[in-house]
Amino acid sequence: MGSVFSFLPTRKTIPTTSITQMGIGDLPEGCVAAVLSHLDPPDICRLATLNRAFYGASSADFVWESKLPVNYELLIDRVFDNPPLGLCMRDIYSLLCRKNDIDDGTKKVWLDKVTGKTCLSISSDGLSMTGIGDRRYWNRISTDESRFGKIAYLQQTWWLEVDGEVDFPFPPGTYSLFFRLQLGYSSKRFGRKICNDQHVHGWDIKPVQFKLSTSAGQEAISHVFFGETGKWIHHHVGDFVIDGSSEKTKIRFSMTQIDCTHTKGGLCIDSVAIYPKEIEERLKH
Repeated sequence: MGSVFSFLPTRKTIPTTSITQMGIGDLPEGCVAAVLSHLDPPDICRLATLNRAFYGASSADFVWESKLPVNYELLIDRVFDNPPLGLCMRDIYSLLCRKNDIDDGTKKVWLDKVTGKTCLSISSDGLSMTGIGDRRYWNRISTDESRFGKIAYLQQTWWLEVDGEVDFPFPPGTYSLFFRLQLGYSSKRFGRKICNDQHVHGWDIKPVQFKLSTSAGQEAISHVFFGETGKWIHHHVGDFVIDGSSEKTKIRFSMTQIDCTHTKGGLCIDSVAIYPKEIEERLKH
């Protein structure tokens, strides 16, 4: 049995003095970078402040390329009119994590800083709404509660129909689509948020229908009664899967309540959001 372990060094051959003098900063940058590549971006950034070795390792291209979507080059071409050249992978990741405007500012695209997954938001200006040009029914209202700076406010209508579409190179994965809505119009008085619900009516009689479809043939339909006022809610329309078989996927979506037996009103429409399924739980907080 002793001969089996004869290749192991004896206690006398271990350079104990050298080991006790080594610190975490003495680790080779390549080894540190290999460890960092298995961590989430926020953890990489925190560890980069430990010492020079971790800082250098945190800049390695292969560390950040592993955090970028597999089709990040297509994302860059779609997001930027003049794609940046000569950037390291860390800078590309940082650039894509910003909320970048596309399509004349009606949409924003960014990477979730924690997961590196692609997120997209479409403003109310990027949606088609029946009667939006008639101020008897709709108004555009400026507000700091929207990342686009304004919302569409429905005072009253018989026929509600909101449609939109987006053609985008989503990376492979499962995505969820939401309408961000609120019953009642919010304002501030003496620094406190208050909700004006004088126009809110008609949403408890018949449900609103949400629908989405993709160019790959996927569909989802849901029905919701609106009730709570004064709170922005992400109403889940459905999920879709991108398998990576095409460069772009067209997503069509809608919100309708076209039962003309009654009017409905007092609805704020901020945006439509498309998020990776992994971060859906955060929208509830």
